[in-house]
Amino acid sequence: MRISLAAASLLLVLTGCNSEKPTINTAQSLVMESSVLSAGIITDAPVISGQQGQQRASAVLYNQQEKPVQVNYRFYWYDDTGLEILPFEQARTVVVPAHAKVEIASQIGNLSASNTRLYLYL
Repeated sequence: MRISLAAASLLLVLTGCNSEKPTINTAQSLVMESSVLSAGIITDAPVISGQQGQQRASAVLYNQQEKPVQVNYRFYWYDDTGLEILPFEQARTVVVPAHAKVEIASQIGNLSASNTRLYLYL
């Protein structure tokens, strides 16, 4: 009984010491609540670029409706191991005019930032 308990404990410890890097689900770089789609807003996943020692993520929101739509958004930044980078960015609001497009963006000075997630909601 003691041997099996010790073996199980050792297995748990070794499992926790896995040296593989966690994988980042890049398919979820855009999270959009259904109400945003219902309001006629469409977009693509954010694009990351480097500018003047900073990482920049941007996306273009398109409004397919006859009226302006107010959209709330927030960018989340992650390093290459999948850990969120501090400080957290504040949520922002943008009004997308009827049948128009608006670019939204976020910049971070942390060069270890390699991934971003854009969250859109009304």
